Amino acid sequence: MDEISLEGTVDLHIHAAPDLRPRLMDDIELAHEAAAAGMRAVLLKSHHTLTADRAAIAEKHVGGLRVFGGLALNHAVGGLNPAAVEAALALGAREIWMPTLDAANHRRAKGGDDGGITILDETGALLPVVFEILSLIAEQDVILGTGHLSVGEIQALVRAARKSGVKRIVITHPELPLVDMTVSVQQELAGADVFFERCLIVTTPGEGGVPLSAIAEAVHQVGPETTVMATDFGQAENPPPVKGMRRYVAEMMGLGFSQKEIDRMTRANPTWLLGL
Repeated sequence: MDEISLEGTVDLHIHAAPDLRPRLMDDIELAHEAAAAGMRAVLLKSHHTLTADRAAIAEKHVGGLRVFGGLALNHAVGGLNPAAVEAALALGAREIWMPTLDAANHRRAKGGDDGGITILDETGALLPVVFEILSLIAEQDVILGTGHLSVGEIQALVRAARKSGVKRIVITHPELPLVDMTVSVQQELAGADVFFERCLIVTTPGEGGVPLSAIAEAVHQVGPETTVMATDFGQAENPPPVKGMRRYVAEMMGLGFSQKEIDRMTRANPTWLLGL
């Protein structure tokens, strides 16, 4: 597996320390490993705090690697909070995620209380604040990530994002059991502005144990041109993200994907999404 080259690849979904959950390495350690592997860029994610400022510091410690961050709209940052989004974008955030751990859909799936965040009102219409946030994302031309919303919420969000002028939309790990977006819905949403971030994490026992063959089949049906391969690694119990990406590439090639298709999913698509 060490012979798999990550030269020029991008991982749009990595968790690192400091965090509320134990992480395998900190931002700077991650940046050094990714740079040593020849990766072009990584994007740091936290469920609790802005990572764009941390990313700028980490990038200063390495050469040849871009390090980006973003903001997930959970309770710790005020939920659906346009002021938090505006500040994050001013600090260089390249992705704004809808709620993740605090999404009502996530809490329902985990058997939690009903205090989660939804983007819909009681009639099923998008909340006005969502349009404010979409406008900010469109203005800065950065990525909208769908987080841990339900499929119905994601469908409504994508329609509104397109009308609001958002050009870079990422459906966050559609195979994760608490999202569980069918291929038919993916095909309905797919377009030049919508990508499906297929994360290696969903194949691990603690996150659903989805067979990699199922992810591969979704790619075949929806298309490599709409797919981004990412690890969502960084947990203390999982391999390092760089090692995870090597494994992901090797196993997808073993399932029949060509080098050209791998390049599209690990290099061209995420590079475009970051605006590089």
